[in-house]
Amino acid sequence: MTTTTPRPGARRPAEPAPPTSSLLGQWNSAVTSYYVLIGATALLLVIGLVMVLSSSSVESLDDGHSPYAVFLDQAKYALIGLPLLFGLSRAPVRFFQAIAWPALAFSIAFQLTVFTPLGCGAGGNQNWVCIGGFSAQPSETIKLALAIWLGAVLTRKLPLLREWKHAMIPAVPVAGIAVLVVLAGHDLGTALVLILLVAGALFVAGVPMRMFGFAALLAAGLTALLTMTSTNRTDRITSWLSDECDAASSCYQTLHGGWGLASGGWGGLGLGESREKWSYLPAAHNDFIFAILGEELGLIGTLLVLGLFGLLAFAMIRVIRRHPDPFVQITTGAILCWIIGQALVNVAVVIGLAPVIGIPLPLVSAGGSALIMTMAALGVLISFARSEPGAAEALAARPGVVRRSLAVIGRSRG
Repeated sequence: MTTTTPRPGARRPAEPAPPTSSLLGQWNSAVTSYYVLIGATALLLVIGLVMVLSSSSVESLDDGHSPYAVFLDQAKYALIGLPLLFGLSRAPVRFFQAIAWPALAFSIAFQLTVFTPLGCGAGGNQNWVCIGGFSAQPSETIKLALAIWLGAVLTRKLPLLREWKHAMIPAVPVAGIAVLVVLAGHDLGTALVLILLVAGALFVAGVPMRMFGFAALLAAGLTALLTMTSTNRTDRITSWLSDECDAASSCYQTLHGGWGLASGGWGGLGLGESREKWSYLPAAHNDFIFAILGEELGLIGTLLVLGLFGLLAFAMIRVIRRHPDPFVQITTGAILCWIIGQALVNVAVVIGLAPVIGIPLPLVSAGGSALIMTMAALGVLISFARSEPGAAEALAARPGVVRRSLAVIGRSRG
């Protein structure tokens, strides 16, 4: 048997292409989490700005303001959040570990200012700080600070978390203080989100499930006690459980929210064509913006938004599974339960599966403090995604924007 040597310059036979993943393909890239987080965040932010403009214009005119007043405020907050998101997305993981304790201490101290003469309230909640024409909601800062703090503390105690005392101390008492200072301002919705956040961190850290059962009973008892001590909350739950609802009931918002979703049908009435926003549905641009979205963009629009939140959840779970640092895993788990849990609760309220508790839809509802801190949290997650195995090298190997532009110009001239 003889072999032949190819002549110089002869064309070699093509080699078989390397195998690719049959199911995920490029979704298995090292930078998948990074790009999914950026893309889903950008789309939700744009949809939110459009829907805030559409849902708030009528009420703004009725109040004697410009129809763009609420939209311009929301756009201003988005512009404040963008550099914060970008800056945090470039920060190393060790930066977040270093600021864990100072950030939580500052956020709790900031929340306590609502009980000073600087504090102001609305809807029965004393949960804002007002200075001149500026207002802020300090409880929103607690969400991100508590997520980072839990990541730092639970990481140090990781080998000991199967013991009750190490699993509970100091995580549960300190988190309890954060929840209590929020509850002191009568903001039950934010307190429930904080409880979800703590549960997410403890779950990802590997705390035994039997401890979750005890904590769930404790949280349920505390929630029931707080509900019974507030006539407003009791009326909301009673109206939610009741089969009858009228304009005088606490279920009025849920009733009109359901009407808005139902009238939207498959494709919606059209952007800007909502009827419920004409002073029928309270908080149309805030807690119940999902109803206006469904009315104007239909089932397709609501599924698009839910799909984008699903992509955020996919990217966060991917970071938890792929990142080797337990601090990143635990902090990501806490932020996952905060953002995705809050979104699910908001949607459940709008469609009538939960009583009205005043929780906005992240990135979509109007609200400056909530928007800025959600964008900051997503900046932290993008930073984590950048440090996934292989992600930093893949991102560093990308040709820069200027280099790509010069290459395109060069080819066009040639």
